[in-house]
Amino acid sequence: MCIRDRYQRRVHGESFQLIQTNLNMVKVLVIYYSTYGHIHKMAEAVAEGARKGGAEVDIKRVPETLTDEILGKMGALDAKKAQESVPVATADDLVNYDAIIFGTPTRFGLMAAQMKAFIDSLGQLWMKGALIGKVAGVFTSTGSPHGGQETTIISSFIPLFHLGFVIVGLPYSFQAQTDATSVHGCSPYGASTIAGGKGDLQPHQIDLDGARFQGEHIAKIAAKLAN
Repeated sequence: MCIRDRYQRRVHGESFQLIQTNLNMVKVLVIYYSTYGHIHKMAEAVAEGARKGGAEVDIKRVPETLTDEILGKMGALDAKKAQESVPVATADDLVNYDAIIFGTPTRFGLMAAQMKAFIDSLGQLWMKGALIGKVAGVFTSTGSPHGGQETTIISSFIPLFHLGFVIVGLPYSFQAQTDATSVHGCSPYGASTIAGGKGDLQPHQIDLDGARFQGEHIAKIAAKLAN
């Protein structure tokens, strides 16, 4: 963690505060599931923002639960191959980070089953209270503007609260989320993007900017809580 030890001394009647800064930075994990690559692209933007916020950042993906045969029928094999260099996360990985930012596409207004399966595997960490006080946020992707942009993120907060996370969203200081001149994602709950019904759309610039903002914002909040 980025920890500051503060000392005070009095010299010639004046009070000085000496700050010794530990060289270790706050550690942020961006953990995601992506079927067609949209959330993967958003995860990279979130990580970029977190690094800008002064954090040491890792990107990992949750295990796939579908077979290659099924992914092939879904037209998702190319996206899977494009992500093979991204490490697969384990439950125990999460204890090594100060903040964890979860990315998941929507499935009928909820997180994808692959992400839910991973969160369900965190029972031992829950019993130990190992995640209490860590910062978390969520970003998502949906097929349409009304396909779960907000409900996917909000419903994802529920298990994270049970695990003890301190939830951070995407504040209105990211003012581009109020833009009404184009079709894009993002809400005060978190960054998001619209993939299109056939997955043929790519994240809007506002979506990517929102993801970067969210990553930076969470990194800075985590640093404040760590100090």
